[in-house]
Amino acid sequence: MVANKHKATKRKIPSAEEAEKVSKSNGKQVSKEVDNSDESASDYYESDEENLLANIDNSGDEDSSDSEGEGNDSDNDEVQQFESADSDFEDESDKEESEGDDSADDVNSDSSPEPEEEESDEDDELEFEEDLEEPAQPKAIQDVAVGRAKRNAKPTNEESDVDEETKELLEAAQKEDERLGEIDSALGSAPSKIRGVGVFPSQAKSRFSGGKNQDEYAAGDTSDEEDIRNTVGNIPMHWYDEYKHIGYDWDGNRLIKPPKTDAIDDFLKKMEDPNFWRTVKDPQTGQNVVLTDEDIGLIKRIMSGKNPDEQYNDYEPWIEWFTSEVEKMPIRNIPDHKRSFLPSKSEKQKIGRLVHALKMGWIKTRAEAEKLAAEKKGPKFYMMWETDHGKEEMRRIHDHVVAPKRPLPGHAESYNPPPEYLFNDRELAEWNSHEEEPWKRKLHYVPQKFNSLREVPYYDKYIRERFMRCLDLYLCPRGKRTRVTVGPEYLIPKLPSPKDLQPFPTLQNLIYKGHTDMIRSISIEPKGEYLVTGSDDQTVKIWEVSSARCIRTIPTGDVVRSVAWCPNSKISLIAVASGKRVLLINPQVGDNLIVKKTDDLLAEAPKSETVDNDRITTAVQWVDFTDEERRSGVRIVINHFKEIKQVAWHGRGDYFATVMPEAANRSVLIHQLSKRRSQFPFSKSKGLIQCVLFHPVKPCLFVATQRHVRVYDLVKQELLKKLFPSCKWISSMAIHPKGDNLLVATYEKKMMWFDLDLSTRPYQQLKLHHSAIRNVAFHLRYPLFASASDDRSVIVSHGMVYNDLLQNPLIVPLRRLEHHERVNDFGAFDVVFHPTQPWLFSSGADNTVRLYT
Repeated sequence: MVANKHKATKRKIPSAEEAEKVSKSNGKQVSKEVDNSDESASDYYESDEENLLANIDNSGDEDSSDSEGEGNDSDNDEVQQFESADSDFEDESDKEESEGDDSADDVNSDSSPEPEEEESDEDDELEFEEDLEEPAQPKAIQDVAVGRAKRNAKPTNEESDVDEETKELLEAAQKEDERLGEIDSALGSAPSKIRGVGVFPSQAKSRFSGGKNQDEYAAGDTSDEEDIRNTVGNIPMHWYDEYKHIGYDWDGNRLIKPPKTDAIDDFLKKMEDPNFWRTVKDPQTGQNVVLTDEDIGLIKRIMSGKNPDEQYNDYEPWIEWFTSEVEKMPIRNIPDHKRSFLPSKSEKQKIGRLVHALKMGWIKTRAEAEKLAAEKKGPKFYMMWETDHGKEEMRRIHDHVVAPKRPLPGHAESYNPPPEYLFNDRELAEWNSHEEEPWKRKLHYVPQKFNSLREVPYYDKYIRERFMRCLDLYLCPRGKRTRVTVGPEYLIPKLPSPKDLQPFPTLQNLIYKGHTDMIRSISIEPKGEYLVTGSDDQTVKIWEVSSARCIRTIPTGDVVRSVAWCPNSKISLIAVASGKRVLLINPQVGDNLIVKKTDDLLAEAPKSETVDNDRITTAVQWVDFTDEERRSGVRIVINHFKEIKQVAWHGRGDYFATVMPEAANRSVLIHQLSKRRSQFPFSKSKGLIQCVLFHPVKPCLFVATQRHVRVYDLVKQELLKKLFPSCKWISSMAIHPKGDNLLVATYEKKMMWFDLDLSTRPYQQLKLHHSAIRNVAFHLRYPLFASASDDRSVIVSHGMVYNDLLQNPLIVPLRRLEHHERVNDFGAFDVVFHPTQPWLFSSGADNTVRLYT
């Protein structure tokens, strides 16, 4: 082929006698006479055998390489060996040409086939077959190259040495092929010509050239193409994603893709295969290749920044190209210039600076320096304490502590003190009695009165007091304490942004107007459809939440101080505290079945055999109602002997409590609706009770007096704990739906958050309002709480209680809503949240109820 032409070397044409001599020694006949014309060497080649013979240099001298028939018998035997192998190869190529193969070689097509040699060594055929498969086995080529280097170190004059070394190299190459699993492919198919004869001459020459180390790149060939197993070229490999094969080998056979593995297969292979860590994937063929120790060593050297060649020595002996000895002889013999003997201008300036420093006293002469050193050796005097005028330079005292100042003189030390500062006879006698214990006296002198400053005598204890002062300063131990400097940004806790805490009420949506006087209390239905309000205009109104429409107005005959909708959604009932009466009203709104069921339940009073004592009967009576009250919805009336301030329902809806602050030890009453009975839980008065509250989960009752909150167990009938809000007057309180946190509001503009599992003291105090706080409320579903104050504002805050008991509650003020108007120094009275939506209702002294969404 053309690729082989530049490798051929020009040699002289043998004569007829020499050709005959070669043919006799080989047992062959030369089939064609050689023409003695000056044509190129590539045209002279008759067959692949002669091309191979032309590149083999066994003897190492120029005559043997230029002549074909000259040389000893070993050379002839080697020539015979290659002629036999290549003739087999050419027969195969001729067969392929006869079958119509288009890839025939140009050189082979011009040459005539020679008869096969009858006696051919099997080892030689195997050797040549391996040589045919060489381009696909770079490892074998490396081993042969190593063997060639070893062989070059030995003499190659005898035939036996060449044969033994050749056999050893062949055996080494065969073992390497067996270890890699590629010997089957090399021996399974008949030898085929690869790319014409362009590979074989260089391979044969490099393997069997005797005695000379020849460069494999000398003829311009590179070994990069020998390792290419996939012949598709430099194309994107994802073109073969839809096919079962990944490309083609040198013979045109398809390279089948390896089976895909998942993560489990890779994990199992990682656990079972010890060579998993050194296995890489060939991007050309998709096969897994196990790196050898030499490859890993090469990679490690490259990654560590070392030379890739392991034999390279970075620390070769240093060759001192230039001597380090300094020659003691002048380089030039030119006399100095005249100006080199004149004084330098820069030196003149330096001398002028030194003279000026001496005149100014900055630099001392030796005599002056000795005088100063003698003065330093003498005794040194310095101020022990700071003076009143300026700070002295304290020598030897690095951590100087300022002396404490004496207190300023008072009125008693004046020469003309007021009469109340002068001692009377009793005080003077007491002062004289502590003569032996002067430290017990309040004053260390007796105040005296003079008409003028000229009459003041000399103070006889002045020197002693100065001396005692010096002793105190000298002997008093003082410690230097570093004051902790805390910036204001560290005192303020880092709170999240209100945007991250939505939803919460931000805007006023609806206004409920209809009452003619201030609205003290509001309550909402458990389903959130209706709202009830109680006002000082002696009426109770029921509103529809969505439309702000007043559905019903019920007169009560007295000021309504508290209303509470029954939390049990199975009955429709409202408890109203009006004057000295508690009215249980059926609002007759909502589901008609529930309304009828409530009327049937309260139609007849249950019969009870127990008789209440005089203490209860004189305080409370369950009485009948008039027909007019029945038409308005009143179903039960409970008369009390004092005015009622608050009504509070139990979570199940059967019990409710009333508070009468003026009733002393009978301030709190608990009523049972199903049995229509009342009882006093306390026999003694603990203070002026303000409000009560039932625990949402446990059978506990919270009772708030003016300064404390007591928690009682209703089952065991004992005091569980006493909370100390540290205030003077509690106004109201609200409990978290989970029951572990309590919010207490006071008339002192403060709110106290109690963690009941943590302490009896407030976990946090909130000073958000500018006036008295009337009421507080928690939301049942959202982490929100609100407070209403006389400063006409309603403040909505975020109060997140975590399930993790070790994490403190998160309290963040969110929004101040100022929409109520102030009337007679009253602002907002009551707040209540919607049971399901993040909505807030507030009532105020301006006769309105406002909805915030």
